[in-house]
Amino acid sequence: MTSNMDNITLLAVDDDADIRTVLKANLGLHGFDVITAANLAEARDIIKTTLPGLIILDLTLPDGDGLDFCEEFKATHPQIPVIMLTARDKLQDKIIGLETGADDYVVKPFETCELLARIRARLRQTSATEPARTICAGDLLVDIGNHQATLRGEPVALTPKQFQLLTFLAENRGRLVTREEIRRTLWKDSPIYSWSRVIDVHIQHLRQKLGEDTTAPKYIVTVLGQGYRFEG
Repeated sequence: MTSNMDNITLLAVDDDADIRTVLKANLGLHGFDVITAANLAEARDIIKTTLPGLIILDLTLPDGDGLDFCEEFKATHPQIPVIMLTARDKLQDKIIGLETGADDYVVKPFETCELLARIRARLRQTSATEPARTICAGDLLVDIGNHQATLRGEPVALTPKQFQLLTFLAENRGRLVTREEIRRTLWKDSPIYSWSRVIDVHIQHLRQKLGEDTTAPKYIVTVLGQGYRFEG
């Protein structure tokens, strides 16, 4: 079954290897790309390069409390849902978790079908409340709602994949976006050969459409050996 939630990246943070395996396998069957972390340090490292669409978060972790992590994450990413998945089943724990910023609270042991329903509900809610957005960078305007980019007021003729790539880079303006992150977002299920080269070619074509000076690009800057950063 496919839906408009396909290819959304979920981050599952849990120190139980069996639970990480179950989440990755079962949620993956429903079209989600699941990245797992065994502790908070790993979760923070992942978020630096791959911003998930939703986080599934255990509370008792070997290097800290998930409550602190939730509060920290929500301070900078309030729009991204966090579902706490924990053995703490007391009412007071649930109240504290929700007041800390969690969007939902699921107690272990859990049924995958219930967790899946809660994930979809939170993602639908996020999608329904997110307004149509435009991103302005100098002379470049990216109208996400209307799938249109204009440069100095003139429409830029982009293929659907080029527009997806431009939107993804622009949404992450100022942050290093790795080739692996681009692949996960735009080419997850495509058996493309030598995918890093495919990404570089798409970047090259996108730069041409934007009239970039390849020796000193204004918008899409190469970070050698790592990926790209959108400026402007």
